[in-house]
Amino acid sequence: MGNQPALVAKNISKTFVISEDSHNTVKHRLFNLFNPPRSKRIEAVKPLSLEINQGECIGLVGRNGSGKSTLLRVLANVFTTDTGYITTHGSTLLLNLGVGLSHELTARENIYISASVLGLKIKEIDKIFDSIVEFAEINDFVDTKIKYFSSGMVARLGFAVAVNAGADIMFLDEIFAVGDLKFQEKAVKVFESNWIQGKTVVIVSHSMKIIQDYCTRTAYMKSGSLLYFGDTSKAIEMYMEDNQ
Repeated sequence: MGNQPALVAKNISKTFVISEDSHNTVKHRLFNLFNPPRSKRIEAVKPLSLEINQGECIGLVGRNGSGKSTLLRVLANVFTTDTGYITTHGSTLLLNLGVGLSHELTARENIYISASVLGLKIKEIDKIFDSIVEFAEINDFVDTKIKYFSSGMVARLGFAVAVNAGADIMFLDEIFAVGDLKFQEKAVKVFESNWIQGKTVVIVSHSMKIIQDYCTRTAYMKSGSLLYFGDTSKAIEMYMEDNQ
């Protein structure tokens, strides 16, 4: 584990404004022309700061609605912050299997576009193309639009691109809970063997075994707040107590 920071987040937060539209019938809308729908503010991530070093594997745990997936997307620059700033050193990739793939494009087109976004050149993608197809087990469907794929096939394709193209900082959102049992075992095996080596990884998972086995430090979130960031066993203990 390196001492150089891979990611530094200072005083970041994220709030969503959601419209509470109770005017769900024509009658309601006619009688409420001058009463616009109310809006509700949801503080998905309350102000927090954290620093992740190069080569660390960080866990992110919390109950559903705690803000962990939103925080992951903020750290991956998928969502912009409302306050504060994030500094990253190296390329980043958010992997939530199937998310980010265009269902109107073929598997071949998705491979080239996804790998290009990660910074690979066409010739570099050419070299790993067959490995991606073989790993994803989609040899007979390379030129099929993925909207016709099963969820398991889409999951395998997303994982295969990530494994072969990779990034310096990987954000993984429940990737070990998608697909059939055979694929899950395959994903864990690859993760254990070489994928994690030399990379900075942040994992969101409800599997405490995954978090305990791989994470050097873990963050525990509740109601949008980062309540703890440190020893993995302690974070898991806090999470388990919150689920009793």
